[in-house]
Amino acid sequence: MAFEITNEMLVGSLMPVVVYWVYGGLYTMLGYSCHNYRLHPKEDEDDKNFASKETVIKGVLWQQFRQFIATNILFMLTRGNDAGASSGQSASFFVIARQFIVAMFVFDTYQYFLHRYLHQNKFLYKHLRSKHHRLVVSYPFGAIYSHPIEGLLFDIIGGSLAIFISGMSPLTSAFFSAFCNMKSVDDHCGLVLPGNPFQFFFTNNTAYHDLHHQLYGGKYNFSQPFFSIWDKIMGTYMPYELEKRGGGGFMLRPVKENKN
Repeated sequence: MAFEITNEMLVGSLMPVVVYWVYGGLYTMLGYSCHNYRLHPKEDEDDKNFASKETVIKGVLWQQFRQFIATNILFMLTRGNDAGASSGQSASFFVIARQFIVAMFVFDTYQYFLHRYLHQNKFLYKHLRSKHHRLVVSYPFGAIYSHPIEGLLFDIIGGSLAIFISGMSPLTSAFFSAFCNMKSVDDHCGLVLPGNPFQFFFTNNTAYHDLHHQLYGGKYNFSQPFFSIWDKIMGTYMPYELEKRGGGGFMLRPVKENKN
């Protein structure tokens, strides 16, 4: 069977990239005007972080290029195994919903245990994970900024595994990957906006993940990108409260310190 990149495969690999920058751009613009909903003052993005925004943008673009290549390779290798991927038949809403749920659970499970291990292993944290945590004050387009090897492990392998196990077609995987990118951008946007559906339906949200980026939260709240269930099962959940900050915005306050 000859390998070729179809239009459906191109949509599947390019849509998440476009969504990432459009959604991230929207939040970036909101960040300049929504001071009363920020978790950190705007100037902290430059003053407290250890990577410049230029470095972050270059790192994210390199990560997305590798994801594009890996996604199309996965599509070419598995296109004959998915009943709906290459036959032109449209999957039902029920099938797509089931695939989303399976993929979300697989992705969450994979990322939790890998994420936690990269923090607990001092060598791997120093040489891999610490790059993402150079962004103490996270912002939208820094959501997938990471070491290239970590990006391979987290997003490329993890995402491919979720897509493969769930049996998604290239087109369905495009929407799932775009959904994952939106959720990741939302988790790193630093804004607690009223009416935000991601922050309403998911307890694993902007504030939840921001706590993990702080020094006191580095051993907690590893779950990402959707649910907080693994943190609660494995004893790494740190509850928190949001308090109004003088001068506008919010600040996080841990409710209690977990001891494992």
